[in-house]
Amino acid sequence: MTMPQATDAAAPATLLGSEQPLCTAYDVALLDLDGVCFAGQARVPHAADNVNAARKAGMHLSFVTNNASRAPQTVVDKLADNDIIAEASEVFSAAMDAAAMLTEHVEPGSMVLVVGGDGVRQALLDEGFQVTSSAQDGPVAVVQGWDPAVDWALLSEGVYAISAGALHVATNLDATLPTERGFALGNGSLVAAIVHASGKEPLAGGKPFPGIYTRALKRAGGTRPLAVGDRLNTDHVGARAAGIPGLHVLTGVSDARDVICAPATERPSFLHTDLRGLTEPHPEPVRVEVDGQVWWRVCDRSARVLGSRLELQDFGAVTSPDGSAVRIDLDSYRALAVAAWDWADAQGRQGEAAALEVPEIEVIEP
Repeated sequence: MTMPQATDAAAPATLLGSEQPLCTAYDVALLDLDGVCFAGQARVPHAADNVNAARKAGMHLSFVTNNASRAPQTVVDKLADNDIIAEASEVFSAAMDAAAMLTEHVEPGSMVLVVGGDGVRQALLDEGFQVTSSAQDGPVAVVQGWDPAVDWALLSEGVYAISAGALHVATNLDATLPTERGFALGNGSLVAAIVHASGKEPLAGGKPFPGIYTRALKRAGGTRPLAVGDRLNTDHVGARAAGIPGLHVLTGVSDARDVICAPATERPSFLHTDLRGLTEPHPEPVRVEVDGQVWWRVCDRSARVLGSRLELQDFGAVTSPDGSAVRIDLDSYRALAVAAWDWADAQGRQGEAAALEVPEIEVIEP
């Protein structure tokens, strides 16, 4: 179960600028759901207004999610609860990705065992497959996606079928699933149980593999795509591996410190606190030298690396002796990120800025 690496076709591993709002500079947004459009049962500030505004500006939208348990209409209903306009045809889930992958390996109309829920079953039926929950029906493939109803008996049916020669396809390999109580078992952990029992590695779809983005883009019909996500190690690894620039927002899992310390394979192309970044221009970072020192300037904010610390002009070293979060504005955050990335690349640290002393950072909303 090997994770993907960025390809040579990927966008440059640094921040980009755009004189136009991103919703006009790019013609399709590949939007993550949880942590971007909503946060579990909670609303995400500025999400609805800006997603709907991007649509009104002419941007095509595709809602791309690793959640395999929800059928497209269920996703549409969830978005509607958050005042975001969407159609079922605009949803592309990891279940749909796995079903599309399966068409490349088995004959249409084949019997497929589902270790998952309604989202996986519906995706397979839409691709013309027959579905079953029993290995005794002789399935040629097993498609596994997370669902709370998956239990020992259903996992065992998957093992029986795979041991008998069925192809194993996983909708995604997320080890954990965020819940209100913390991180629970994700699909990848349940996939690992079947792999341990069967001894056979699965084909895997979903994020962070680039295929989910390329297939979602093909359905959406755009030519200038932008990926939007909150998780660096899934949303942005997949986007970069697919050669698609990404907008990172701070309304979900990966925080500002994670972004500043990100390895090259996880770096977004644009940064904002939230989805207002979709409808605004983005200033281009500028490299300047002052007295032999390299600074990175974003609008009127400048940052550099001095020793092992980050420094902001007119602010000083970005440190927190008491361990509290350092509060900075959006352009300072952008300048710090590009300065850290440039330093890491110049140091040959495999594109990773984690060796820097970076405190927790709170980005003040503009």
